[in-house]
Parts: sequence; structure tokens; C-alpha cells
Amino acid sequence: MFSVVFYETATGNKVVKDWLLSFAKPDRAVLGEDLKTIQFGFPMGLPLCRSLGNGLWEVRSTLPVKRTEARMIFYQDSESAALVVVHGFIKNTQKTPKRDIEIALRRKREASP
Repeated sequence: MFSVVFYETATGNKVVKDWLLSFAKPDRAVLGEDLKTIQFGFPMGLPLCRSLGNGLWEVRSTLPVKRTEARMIFYQDSESAALVVVHGFIKNTQKTPKRDIEIALRRKREASP
């Protein structure tokens, strides 16, 4: 089992956790269950999880309220072995947008010593 840590900005803003809390309760339940499955079973593959390269992985969740696709991007911290969730977004395209991967990579660099 891995611990799960949510990215925070240098000023302490909990942007990923705030993003998660913005969802309706049924959606939060799905996101939480999917994250828990990764926490207990990582590494794993599709359909729930896939590698994005550069040490990034995505959790793929289908939300019940509006039947949308949510993605959480995380990496495994080499020192603590924790799974660090650095970004979350609603997926509107077939391919993971480059902009979202760039955000996750920047946050990974900021969070890693």
C-alpha cells in the first residue's frame, strides 16, 4: 500500500484537493474509490491507470453525474514511495492534452527536491 499525497503550491494552496472537493458527492465517491484502488494496487494498467511517460501516470475515472471523464495525474516519489497527485482535469478530447501534461510535469519538478 502506498500513501497518497496531494500537490500544494509553495504558498500552501491545495489546488488538487480543492479540485476534487468541487465535485458532487457521487463523483467524489468514484474519484476516491479509483484513487484507493491505485493506492492499494499500483502499479497497474488499463482500464484504470496508464503511464504518460516521464514518470507520470493517470487515473482514469468515469463520473456518474454528467457521465464525464476525469483524470488525475500522479507520480511515485522516489524517496517516500508516496503517490503524489499533481493535477486533475476533465478530459474533453481523445488524447490527454499537452497543456495538462506540462502542468503536471511542472508541479512534479516543484514538489520533488
